[in-house]
Amino acid sequence: MSYAIVWASKGGNTAKVGEELARSLAAAGAEFAYAGALPAAGAPEEAQILAADTVLAGSWTDKGDCDPALAEFLAKLDGKRVFLFGTAGFGGDPAYFERILGNFKKHLPVGAELLGGAMCQGKMGAGIRHRYEAMLAENPEDARAQAMIANFDAALAHPTDDDLAQIVSVALEALGL
Repeated sequence: MSYAIVWASKGGNTAKVGEELARSLAAAGAEFAYAGALPAAGAPEEAQILAADTVLAGSWTDKGDCDPALAEFLAKLDGKRVFLFGTAGFGGDPAYFERILGNFKKHLPVGAELLGGAMCQGKMGAGIRHRYEAMLAENPEDARAQAMIANFDAALAHPTDDDLAQIVSVALEALGL
């Protein structure tokens, strides 16, 4: 059984998860065809990924879904065993993560076998906090803006070692390693 791990990472959070998955699967004896960032469509690395029996594919969250380039790639995984992973700026709610993974899953072809998935919170860029602060400056009583700033601050520590361990554990179990 050969494996490939591929990710689209905007701020480095999903790359951190993908790298930890690669380390942990290698330690469990997995043979890799590829482990790294999503290559350009048609690149030789894409062929390496598509040659693997099992693909672990991850993304940052873009408006509740995966990176558009990863969405296009997922559609090519017909006949593959697939494990999905990702990071999202808003976290702490397993139901929210499941909805996002459900959106990722919609990009898989019917012939792909979804083995499972896992997500964790990831830190966001400073520009996002500035937007939230501007919202709060316009309306200092805005509870939503206050909650968004609190979430931003909580996300700064993520993904944590515990987040990584949780995703690795779910992946190893799903893959039977």
